[in-house]
Parts: sequence; structure tokens; C-alpha cells
Amino acid sequence: MARQRSRPIQNPALRAAIDQAGWTLAAAAEAINAVGAENDIPLTYGAGAIAHWIAGVVPRDETIPITVEAFARALGRPQLTAEDLGWDAPAMTDIRADPWQGDPVAWLMRLARSDMDRRTALATGLYSLAALTMPTGPHRILSRSGPGRRAGAADVARIRATTRHLADMDDLYGGGNARAAVAGYLAGEIGPLLRGTTGRARPDLFRAASELTYLAGWMAVDAGANGLGQGYYIEAVRLAEEANDPLLRATALRSMAIQAIELGHPHRAVDLAEAAVSGIRRGCPTRTRAWITGAHAEALAAAADGRDARQILTRAERDLERADSLPEDAWYGGYRRESFEHQTGTLLASLGDLPEAERHLAASVNTRRPIERRTRALIAARLARVQYRRGHRDAAAQTLGRIRTELTTVASARIRRELAPLPHDLLPDSPHRNHRS
Repeated sequence: MARQRSRPIQNPALRAAIDQAGWTLAAAAEAINAVGAENDIPLTYGAGAIAHWIAGVVPRDETIPITVEAFARALGRPQLTAEDLGWDAPAMTDIRADPWQGDPVAWLMRLARSDMDRRTALATGLYSLAALTMPTGPHRILSRSGPGRRAGAADVARIRATTRHLADMDDLYGGGNARAAVAGYLAGEIGPLLRGTTGRARPDLFRAASELTYLAGWMAVDAGANGLGQGYYIEAVRLAEEANDPLLRATALRSMAIQAIELGHPHRAVDLAEAAVSGIRRGCPTRTRAWITGAHAEALAAAADGRDARQILTRAERDLERADSLPEDAWYGGYRRESFEHQTGTLLASLGDLPEAERHLAASVNTRRPIERRTRALIAARLARVQYRRGHRDAAAQTLGRIRTELTTVASARIRRELAPLPHDLLPDSPHRNHRS
């Protein structure tokens, strides 16, 4: 005979959701912690905390949307709410809103304002698997209301020059720097221009805004704000659709695929990469097609489809070898041989071919330009992980020692995530560092 509970269950909705998910209390805690980690929010919940919630304890406001996202994934219910789990909604609105719907300019300004005030970041939503499902066909907003300024060619040129400058800053110092400046520019300058512009300059303005929004997404992801980054990428896609620019749309979808790979969702990454590839079948520069095709290969490798991954990577290499020189103003899709080496190394590491992965990652690190400080550090961290997995502690320590300066000057959560599995004594300047293997 089962022992009677000493305390009654006070949150039957949460208990029912756990049962429907097929989770133990420990498994529920693990899933919640994983969603927190995706958004650079460290959580250490265990079975005991979940038991307290079932018994009526209400988690902190900032934990509720994380928990809702974890259960939404497990139950296949993207519209799940806090109320469905037995809690009042936290003091944040529209945390389950669909970023593919509504006015992309309004979404952009909402994201940017949240980015300037990190305390409200959860109000824009966490990284969401449901948001990786794109609507069928573009959803364009061809008319707008509200005050704004009429833009012209000079405005477009100014936005693009600013974007190039900020992209250089990102390469040098990482996504954790200058994010507030980018967000402020989007909210204070770009949004009003987008609302008020009609006529011949409108497509170019939306194209320039999409480029800057894409950069904001890249910086947010690099800084660990994956929910914001995902939101920026989605609005970059939608702004590109309004500009009727399929190449720029594919660029943002490609980065969404890379983000999904890095967060451990390879099959969703394959869907995104295939959507990016399908959008560039006509009129795409050969070099950029190689860049996007290579990401498709990475996604397939992460999903353990080694044969197709290798075939598609070979196709990307052929395109790269016959590509023309890059134009001077090409700030995205700058796919070079060192980029291909990085992609190849990452792909081979996913497939377990560590010796070849090490060779290609080393080739990429050794040929990076001085301005690519963040990229060099990120790839070196990946190289060190491969070397450590092979049992080559000395080599891993030496690799990290060569990026000592970058590790102290570049603010990048992606680099921190790559370094996290390595023993602390391998890091440069560690008091416990030991060069003996």
C-alpha cells in the first residue's frame, strides 16, 4: 500500500505536465537548466526544487518563462503559458508572442529597447524552438502608420557605413562590446526611418536595416543572449523580405542554422540551412553560395549525416575555388579559404575524425587576419578542445597560450562556452597550469 503524502499536491497542473512529458523530477530540472544555459542564465535546479514547486512554491519570475519553454518543447505545445503550469504570468508581457507575425519594425524596436535594458531581456522571449518554424511564404507589411522621417540615399549610405564600422568592432572585441550602441541606433534612428519611408529609397533602406539587424543578432548570440539574437535574426529575415532581397534573407537563415547547431539542435539546423540554400538558387555570387552551402554541410554533420555532409562540403569547396574576388564593401558572406578550413574542422569534429579536424582548425587559426581577433580566439578554443579530446594536453595548452591576449580583450560567451569543458589548469595564466601530459 502506497504511503500517504504528508503534504497535499498544491499545483496539480505542474504535476500533470511532468507526467505528460514522461519526466522524473530530476529530468524536469535538467531540461529547465538546459534552457537556462542556452540563454546564458546558469541554473542549478534539482529534483528537490521541482518537488517544492509541485507542493505550491512559486519559482522566481525570471525562472517561469524558462520553465514554460522547457515544457513547451517536451509537450509539443508552442503556445503553452505560465497559467498552463499553474502559475500566474510573470510581470512580463507577450513572452510567447510569435516573432514571425505582426509588424517587423515594431518587433525590431521592441528587441532593441530590451537590448538596452538587460533587466527586461526576458520580455522579448527566450531562445525558442517553436520560433524556428517559419511561416509558409513571406509575410510582407507594405504600409505603415505612425510618425517617421522620409529617407534617401544619404541615409542608406550612413547606415551601411555605420554597420561596417560596428562589424569591425565586433571582430576585434566580441559581441559583448558596443551592443547598447547598436541597439540604441536601431531604436532611435532606424526604426523611425523605416516607419516613415516610402518611394524609391524604401527597398534600399530596408536592405540596410536588415544588414544592421543581422549584425545585432550576431553580436547578441556571441554575447550569450540567444533569445535576443534569434529575434534579431528573424526580423532581419523579414526586413530582407520587405526589401525583396533573397540573398540577405538566406544570410540570416544561415546564421540561425549555425546558432541552432551550437545550441544542440542539429535537426532544426538542417531545416534552416536547407531553407537558406533554397533561397539562393538564382543570382547568388559563387563565393556566398559556397558560404551558405558549407553551413548546410555543417548542419548535416551535426545531425550525424556524414555522407551527405561530406558531399555538400566538397560542393562548397568547388564553388570557393572558382569564386571571383570579393568586392571591397562586402561585409557579410566574406568566405575565404580560412573560413572553409574552419568549417571543415568543425564538421569533422562532429563526425569524430579528430586528427583531420585538428589539421583543418589549425590551418584556419594560423591564417586569420589581425582584425579577426574574436574569430581567431573562437577557432583556437575549438582547436584546443579537439587536441584535448585526442589526449594532447600540451598542444591544447600551447594553443590557448597563443590567444592569451584575445582571451582578456574579447567579450564572447561563445568562446567561454567552448572553453568550459576544458580543465581550468589548461587556461593561460592559471595558477594550476601544468605543462606535463
